[in-house]
Amino acid sequence: MITRLRLTNFKAWKELKIEFAPVTGMFGANSAGKSSLLQFLLLLKQTRDATDRRIVLEFGGPDGLANLGSYREVVHGHDSSADISWRLAWRLPKERRIAALSGDGRPVTLSGQEIETHCAVGLSETGRSSTPIAHRLTYRFDDYQFTLVQSENGPKKGYGLDISHENQEFTLKRQQGRPFDRIPPPVKTHLFPPEVKWAYQNTDFLSDFELEYEGLMDRIYYLGPLREYPLRHYDWSGASPADVGSRGERAIHAILAAAAQEETRSLQPRAWRRPFQEIIAHWLRELGLVDRFATAEIGSGSNVYQTRVTANSSKTPTSLTDVGFGVSQILPVLVLLYYVPRGSVVLLEQPEIHLHPAVQSRLADLFLCVAKHRNLQIIVESHSQHLLQRLQRRVAEQQVHVPGREAYPAFMVSSDDVRLYFSSVSGGVGKLEDLQLNHWGEIENWPDGFFGDEMEEIAAISSATLRRKLAGSSG
Repeated sequence: MITRLRLTNFKAWKELKIEFAPVTGMFGANSAGKSSLLQFLLLLKQTRDATDRRIVLEFGGPDGLANLGSYREVVHGHDSSADISWRLAWRLPKERRIAALSGDGRPVTLSGQEIETHCAVGLSETGRSSTPIAHRLTYRFDDYQFTLVQSENGPKKGYGLDISHENQEFTLKRQQGRPFDRIPPPVKTHLFPPEVKWAYQNTDFLSDFELEYEGLMDRIYYLGPLREYPLRHYDWSGASPADVGSRGERAIHAILAAAAQEETRSLQPRAWRRPFQEIIAHWLRELGLVDRFATAEIGSGSNVYQTRVTANSSKTPTSLTDVGFGVSQILPVLVLLYYVPRGSVVLLEQPEIHLHPAVQSRLADLFLCVAKHRNLQIIVESHSQHLLQRLQRRVAEQQVHVPGREAYPAFMVSSDDVRLYFSSVSGGVGKLEDLQLNHWGEIENWPDGFFGDEMEEIAAISSATLRRKLAGSSG
């Protein structure tokens, strides 16, 4: 799970500091910098996935997860002389132990459950062009800091490797009989160059940090706000997609792949495992969208499939294309949350689009239940006050039930499970306010203009309620 991010000079963010929870919601007006946070995480993911190791930052293209143009387009204020830098920390599924050997022959065991990486990237003049270059790469783990940093005399003089600890000394041991001129820059933004291992005998363990970082990037999945219209028929060759696609275009294929592999899911601990498609149908029903949902092959061996649903007001199954548009828009969200592996990080942009306010509220229950049961981290960019208020309500109630399964134990919910933020821009500079959610589910610091007049009234009520409670407790 991603625990915190500090980002400097990226798009509207001159400086951004944010801490994450299992469910993290970002709210605010359009063009307020909310999407930029998700875009940055996608930038890191597609950089990790880039096949060209010479690329420092993969800014993407029309078919990429994020199409960001160039360095000058993403650096804050289009100031090409400024560095984009970040510190990203994440918690591992379990404690990690790494064995190393200091240059003096002393064995060292590193252990911990959180890793932080720090990288700084800027433009470097090469001939007539300017290309991004990583000025430094750091991993922090168990109070150790492993840093590859550019020489003060510039990149032509190479990079130096430093390993430090607050209380212990770790020395490096040079390779014998293998001369080298200089250590080059980091590869992409997360890899130590091979020359580090050529230069030192005791640096093989650095690969463990690189692999953990790549594992984190591999666990990030994304669904954008503009989702594909449903089709009347779907051709499927039998392949299993990695996800549902950034526009949800592979949602039906994911359902078919899960069915073909006889994958099962449960709605909560110790509950019966059921076919994947039944879990999706359950949530569509409990969200109040349709009564029945099924995907089946039109004819044996045709490899052509149709999705049929039964709407609440009808007893006759019909094509997904002939029911309310909201069903097809929420379907990729549901499929993604149950299709990705346990422990994944799911980024969602405006999942509430085309949904009735009541359904938007129930989305919050979906996020909390799935985050709890499947150990997912869900980061949501949203305009929905209904989703926000339901999250507040569940924190106040300290529990959430899977809809339709109220007889089963509820998931416990606390303010530690939810982080809420309000994003705004003033003078081209982004500002992120941490909405302080107390154990009553109340926001103690409502920003001005949050969701317009209606939410301002609610904010005023909440503030007055809190003042009266505090006055009553002090009396």
